[in-house]
Order: sequence, then C-alpha cells, then structure tokens
Amino acid sequence: MNKLLSLKKPRKIQSESPSINVPASDQKQNNGELFHFSHPEHILIPFNVPYVFTCMVCKENGAGKRLICQTCGFDMHEFCALAPRSLHNHPFHLEHQLDFSVKTGESHRTKCDICGKTARGYSFRCNTCEFEMHPCCATMYSQMSFPTHQHVLYLSNLNDEASFVCQICRRKRPGQVYQCNACRYYLHAVCAKNFVNGLYIQGVVPPEKRDSIGKIARVAFNLVLKAIGGLIEGIGEGIGESLVGGIGKGIRCGSIKNKKSSDM
Repeated sequence: MNKLLSLKKPRKIQSESPSINVPASDQKQNNGELFHFSHPEHILIPFNVPYVFTCMVCKENGAGKRLICQTCGFDMHEFCALAPRSLHNHPFHLEHQLDFSVKTGESHRTKCDICGKTARGYSFRCNTCEFEMHPCCATMYSQMSFPTHQHVLYLSNLNDEASFVCQICRRKRPGQVYQCNACRYYLHAVCAKNFVNGLYIQGVVPPEKRDSIGKIARVAFNLVLKAIGGLIEGIGEGIGESLVGGIGKGIRCGSIKNKKSSDM
C-alpha cells in the first residue's frame, strides 16, 4: 500500500512564521473571481474538485482547491494566484528581496533551493544571488507541525543525503528536510509540499510521469468544463463542482480502465 494513501486524515498544519500576503495588484472580486497577470485574457473562478491538475503558473501538481478559466481550461493553485509580485524578509531567504517571475531564454533548468525539484515555471527568485524557490515552498515555514508526527519539525539543510530516510516516501534524495529534534524523524521538504498543495488532503499521489492517457483525460475534462460553464453559473458553484467532479471521476476511471486493458 502506498505510504501516503495509508496515512490518517490530516489535522490543521500549524506554524509560527507569517505566510505570504495577498497582493493588491491582482483585481480580486467579491465572489472570489480574479484576473491574474499570467492569464489576463479571461477571469478565473474558484473551484474545488478532488483530482490532480497541473498549475499553469508554477507547472507543479495540485489537487482540490484551484482557480480555473472556463474558456481555455487554465488551472492555477490558490497560492500561485494570490502570490505577491515580491517577498521581503522571507524566513527562507532573509538577505534579499525575492521576485515572482519566470526565467526565459535559458538553455538549462534551475532547481528549487528548498525541495530540490526543477523550477519549470514561475518561482520566487533572487536577482542578487542564485536562490529560488517554488511558490508552494514559499508557503511553508521553518518550523511546522504535521499530522504524521507528534513533535514540531524544523527545516534543515542536511548535506549528507545518505544519512537518513524520509518517513513518508521511504527514500533518500537531495533537498532540504524537516527533522525532529526529539527523535530521528525526517520528512523531505518535497514530500512536505503535499500537505500544502492539496494532494495529501485529497488522498492523491500523482504519477512520476504524465502519460498520454492522462493527457487525453485532461483534454476531455476541459472540453466538458467548457461545455457546461454557463450551466455552473446558473445552478450554483457547489452543485456545479459536484457535477464536474462526477464527470471528472468517470473520465479518470475510464482512462485507468483503458490503461489496464492496454497493459494486458
């Protein structure tokens, strides 16, 4: 059984550090809708369905709450949509200002200094030094309480990655880790992100690689979303989410069934 799926229902994650603020530059509406500078063509609406999506801003996975464009199928994390244009005195990089931007015209990809994963889209970057981190990592804190351990965990940069095993993925990998000072409990920062991006709450583990069937399912889901976009506005957000969630479940189950058949 997958370790992440076998965990108990999460309790609220606590922290002692301030979270990033909602920017005034994005024209947020009273009903939660907003225009975002990365997708100025259409308005984005809040939505909540328990399925994996790829954020078109940071290019990372998420599940559950998101903002969507009903016109073109644009998905965005809440924390990406509400991320300020710059961060000052962030606890992970107190030295310099961090700007919310995307690198262009570079032949090589850079990695997040917190989780160690490649930064493929927008991230918080320092123009003075080479520090950068994903928007999801920016929402985490130097000390946090997780539902998988009874003690507070502290973010540490352990250079010797072979000296510990993460208690979630049971693997050794580069990147910073949350560790317990009272016992030998370690949690990769990249695994801790699943408590923030909705994957843990929804009980979802994304595949290592995005296959063609998954792409077809996402296209089909977006087409359905476009077709019933007006209906959602008419019947209300909650009922609309349930309707789209049911359709999305059928699409996802169908793609899984087809994949199993092709493997036989």
